[in-house]
Amino acid sequence: MAAYAALVSLMHIIDTIEHHHSPPISIDKQQVKSLTQILNFLQEFLESYKSPVADGDEADPLEMRIADAAHAVEDVIESHIVNVIKLVRSSPNEIFLQGYVVDAAHAAEEVNSREEVSFINFYQDLQQVIEEMNVIKKEAMETSVEAQPQRKVSLTLAGSSTSSSNVKESMMVGFDDVQLQLLDKLTGGNRNRQIIPITGMGGIGKTTLARHIFEHALVKEYFDIRAWTTISQTYNVRETLSQVLHQVTGNLGSDLSEKELGEKLYKYLYGRRYIIILDDMWSVKVWDKMRFFFPDYNDGSRVIVTTRLSNLATELTNSNSIGMRFLDDVCSWSLFSKTVFGDEVFPLQLEEIGKKIVGKCKGLPLSIAVIGGLLAKSELTFEYWEHIEKNLSSIVNSENDEYCLRVLKLSYDHLPAYLKPCILYMGMFGEDEVIRTAQLMRLWVSERFLKPIINKSSKTIAKEYLKELVDRNLILVDELGAVGNIKYCKMHDLVRDLSFQEAEKQRFYYVLGQDCPRGINSQHRIFIPRSTSAMTVRDAMETMSSRARSFICDDDTVPELLDFRFLRTLSTYKYSRGYLDENVFQLVNLRYLSGALREGFQIPSSISLLWNLHTLIVSCWGEHTIAPVEIWKMHQLKHVEFKYPGMYLPDPPSGDSDVMMENLETLKGVLDFNLNEEVAKRIPNIKKLYIRYMHKVMDRVKCLSYLQCLSKLESLTCRVSDDGNDEYLQSISFPHSLKKLFLRCGFFFHLEEILEKIASLPLLEKLKLSYGHFATRSWEIVEGQFPCLKYLKMSGCEDMECWTLEGSCLPRLEQLKLSFIMSLEEFPSEIGEIPNLKSIELKYCSESMAVSLKTIVEEQEELQGEPSIHVKVN
Repeated sequence: MAAYAALVSLMHIIDTIEHHHSPPISIDKQQVKSLTQILNFLQEFLESYKSPVADGDEADPLEMRIADAAHAVEDVIESHIVNVIKLVRSSPNEIFLQGYVVDAAHAAEEVNSREEVSFINFYQDLQQVIEEMNVIKKEAMETSVEAQPQRKVSLTLAGSSTSSSNVKESMMVGFDDVQLQLLDKLTGGNRNRQIIPITGMGGIGKTTLARHIFEHALVKEYFDIRAWTTISQTYNVRETLSQVLHQVTGNLGSDLSEKELGEKLYKYLYGRRYIIILDDMWSVKVWDKMRFFFPDYNDGSRVIVTTRLSNLATELTNSNSIGMRFLDDVCSWSLFSKTVFGDEVFPLQLEEIGKKIVGKCKGLPLSIAVIGGLLAKSELTFEYWEHIEKNLSSIVNSENDEYCLRVLKLSYDHLPAYLKPCILYMGMFGEDEVIRTAQLMRLWVSERFLKPIINKSSKTIAKEYLKELVDRNLILVDELGAVGNIKYCKMHDLVRDLSFQEAEKQRFYYVLGQDCPRGINSQHRIFIPRSTSAMTVRDAMETMSSRARSFICDDDTVPELLDFRFLRTLSTYKYSRGYLDENVFQLVNLRYLSGALREGFQIPSSISLLWNLHTLIVSCWGEHTIAPVEIWKMHQLKHVEFKYPGMYLPDPPSGDSDVMMENLETLKGVLDFNLNEEVAKRIPNIKKLYIRYMHKVMDRVKCLSYLQCLSKLESLTCRVSDDGNDEYLQSISFPHSLKKLFLRCGFFFHLEEILEKIASLPLLEKLKLSYGHFATRSWEIVEGQFPCLKYLKMSGCEDMECWTLEGSCLPRLEQLKLSFIMSLEEFPSEIGEIPNLKSIELKYCSESMAVSLKTIVEEQEELQGEPSIHVKVN
């Protein structure tokens, strides 16, 4: 929610000023204490607050007042920061030259006088907004959480119907295999009482599957007792037990306590084989309170739980969970056809437009059923169906709001307060867009709405939040990295639409349209979509107040930003060809800066004024761009990335103890990096380093020996050109902390020696090696080498004619990729004995190697009885 995000953001500002190496301002300690107490209270209040406002177009007034008040405090603090930095830049000599005073001494007094006046004004302004926040705090204290109207508990008895008339719940198109799997779990296997969770996002068919199973003839015959109840978000254990008891005995037990109900239910179920459906569970606590009332009599009784939370399913059981997947194209079309026309033939003239409609539903049964139900009772004309296809999202969300959008909104409403800003933020990404999670998490951190957790970095917190959203089936994993991390993610269109609507309602961000912008003057975050006209952007800049904190530009136009003194995030995203100018580097409150530099443009020394810059990502045109030496004094920098071809980083000034980037974790795209012992001391916490050597400098050829000084380095990418620069690699020395390594060697570099060094790295999980050659024409891996390696890719490594594996080596290897390895004739037979190996990919390798690999895999299949290694040959 916007209010919670604003409070956390404000707390970040105060904490940063308190702990910054050289803060631009100081805040009165009593004001800090008062403000912190208010913020802590309001955060806790919002974490349990249930808005009394019914779903609609309006946001909760109290939440919006909290958000506006927090933003007002931010304005006062960050405005003072700008004023102070500008004042410090005005030296006494400059004031003297401007003619304000008669001599330099008086000029110095003038500076001190201005600083004093500025602080007094700041103190008064800050006190005023603190008092306004305190008024809101008192109002919140009077708003008891218990007094909030509770959502009604929905208890659905077996045989009742909560579905829309448009949705034929008996239809199980595309779920035949899942149904058979569930029936097998119900009637076979372990005789102990089993819990079987069915998981998936809202609308994917969990309840439909459970109801179909509940009414299945085999289930009716196999189980003595069947009962169904919907738990919902605000569960009531006593009412739930009463409803189950009523279904199995016909008695509600309305005069009994929760314990008495449970004991009576236990006695009735004991000795009978039962199946209980607990539909729509949101917390494991409800099961913990009821589990003892469902006897485990070793008779094959079962409890089915439907839930949107994958992590809840894991808490309930380790092995029985069934995950619902999206329908494929064939099943989606079948469901749509049956929903619209039943057993009748689909009209040929509507088939093409019908498939377009189905494609936009993205395999979500709920969406297909709702739009199909609408078309089933509508006119059968191409023009009308074309109208539906073009306006599908809005129609699905409005046609049956009670059954469609509200189904998904339950997932949003149930989110803890700290996750809501994260999912709202994702609504600004484009429809069907695949999102790189590393960039997404950096933006989350930049926006300051991640609540700090003691002893955890902001990056770790972002990863945990992302995992939570995936576990709640609100974010979909699109691609995993080589070692199992989430590399790309995406959102289903309906979830994106929900996030977008909620964000718009709460003024969380504003997406600039092609029409004359309205309501933009109060916005803090502005998203500029691709293909937005330059005129629209100019109009928006004229209309907008300078209070904007974020610009996310997915377009070629980078707006003029000189007046936006509060700006914290400027991202030109990935398609923009707009260029950053010198004015951008005077926006002193920037935390995240991403953009392109014109050829020949050098980053100005004024970048050091960006006192709180965390992320710097710049695309450099040309190979002679040099970063300013002042960058070494930017203590807050965590992520620095110079995109291809890269940028030169000057040596830090010697003898200056203030020259330190102690927070820097990622440094990418540095050309001919002059790493030495002194430089290593200036970046003690570096975790990712991507460097490229293009020119041979004799006094630097041993610089890579100092890599071992970077004791926290986890990921290293080092590219060496072919112009005699292999000497850089000859002295390389790796730190034992390394987990990922990518080396691009020269064509004539001998690989044996460096591979021996790499093989001994105790934590290495991922290795990508390009070019170089084997002088001995063989590579031998012995037991104990590569103890943690999961991913190995070799490309263009010449003259490897023999590859041998001895002992139990490569014990954790999961993926192996070889390309352009032409000299190797056959695989070592031991490759099939690696226990965790899942896939092998060959690309442009010898035919005999492919044949030998096929033989090895077939032998393993004969021994194990099933395929164990997936092989791909190009």
